[in-house]
Amino acid sequence: MPLDTGNVRRLHLVADADADDTPVAVHHPSIDAPSVEGGADVGMALKAAREFRGLNTQDVADATRIRQSYIEALEDLRFEDLPSRPFTIGYVRAYAGLLGLDAEAAVARFKNDAPDNDSAELRAPVGVRRERDPRLALIFAGGLLVVGAILLWNVAQRAITKEEPPAQVAPAAASTQVQAHASNTQVALGAPLPAPVESTTPEPYKTPGLDDAAANGGSVDAAKAAAKARAEAEAKAGIVDPANQVAIGSLFKPKGQMLGATPQEASGVLIQARKAGALTVRRADGAIHMTRWLSTGDAYRAPATPGLILDVVEPNLFDVYYNGRLTGRLTSNQTAVAKLIPATPAPAVPAAKPQ
Repeated sequence: MPLDTGNVRRLHLVADADADDTPVAVHHPSIDAPSVEGGADVGMALKAAREFRGLNTQDVADATRIRQSYIEALEDLRFEDLPSRPFTIGYVRAYAGLLGLDAEAAVARFKNDAPDNDSAELRAPVGVRRERDPRLALIFAGGLLVVGAILLWNVAQRAITKEEPPAQVAPAAASTQVQAHASNTQVALGAPLPAPVESTTPEPYKTPGLDDAAANGGSVDAAKAAAKARAEAEAKAGIVDPANQVAIGSLFKPKGQMLGATPQEASGVLIQARKAGALTVRRADGAIHMTRWLSTGDAYRAPATPGLILDVVEPNLFDVYYNGRLTGRLTSNQTAVAKLIPATPAPAVPAAKPQ
């Protein structure tokens, strides 16, 4: 049956009763598809491409995380309703990329349609004399008065509280006073302090793979094979990967909608959203195969179509399963489906029924 072709109108999640496998209309970009060069300006070109793909401005806003009002202002080139120029250029690039157009060509046409004239120097009007603000002088003088008052106050306090020199005491009387004070003073000694802790020497650094190489007679290939076998054994045992804190080898549990190919057409790779996020699947020629907004728990079953590429904004939000077992998480914004298939895949696990 036809795959989900990325009709962004399906971004608005529906009830489970409505989430069926109804075919969605396929738009072939090779049949009279609008380009960046069409229309009177880049805004009209983007609008024509959006309408050709059957999308509305709310669909584009949901997929690109750009406000709907900015999308409409960009199509009409209403610069007073758009943010600063760097942000607007980023919106043009994201909008064109979503529609499968040349993003850099769209940015170049935007700069041509809306040249930046803000960098031109403004000359001062003739006959206007530059004058300093008189309030600055008043503030500076007030600060000096405050500092001077503080200094005078400190000097006066020192002069007033200055102690008189102590009276001269005869040597014999001073000696008597010292002996009397010593006889009436008792000094309490506390418990002895423990000896300082000796500094410890840190453990020596171990080169990764050195133990495997030594155990295999210094052969690098044998060490790699041993490390690979140990990693596969740990994956089968369900050991937690410390980098991603995920239980490698755990079984897939459906928690939301199942999108993408049927089990008979699947490649074995399955992507599940840990948190809500956008997922775009592109073909080898760059055309959009599917664009969907996945809620927490939703999963996408990748078909066995060659050259498919997964495009996400936050890779850490998506877990990767192969044959029903967890293999890790996405590590980059763009990942080929073929690279998610392990070299020695684990045996397939029967698919569980959706909750």
